[in-house]
Amino acid sequence: MSELYVICQNGEIDDGQARGFSLMRIESTGEPKPWHILITRKGNQFFGFENSCPHMNERLDANPGEFLDEEGNFLTCGQHGAQFDLDTGECFIGPCQGKKLPPITVIVDDGDVCITGVELAEDDGMDDSEGAPEVMITSD
Repeated sequence: MSELYVICQNGEIDDGQARGFSLMRIESTGEPKPWHILITRKGNQFFGFENSCPHMNERLDANPGEFLDEEGNFLTCGQHGAQFDLDTGECFIGPCQGKKLPPITVIVDDGDVCITGVELAEDDGMDDSEGAPEVMITSD
């Protein structure tokens, strides 16, 4: 089974909202590299995506933490206004129409919103008492 990395508590993201996180992912070379993600919530479901617009590979939140359109219905690229579904990450308006935000596997485990399927850099090289690695996470 792949490692689970706790990103936040499920109550930290409101229904219909998105929140960004900055992590350190281990690349194929073994080197850590900054990795920006966002997690959205629709009801009791959580969805994860790389915070990288498929149009120009720039962060969606030109203003850190601002992911949604004015009405709060869609993820919106602050660079050029492309809009994406909160749950599928598919672009339906803008220059990258038909493309998707790169998905991230999200699992909710006992109130923790976790990601899996990647290798993240640990902040101190030590596992915590429950066996999950400590991960450097900052909220965007």
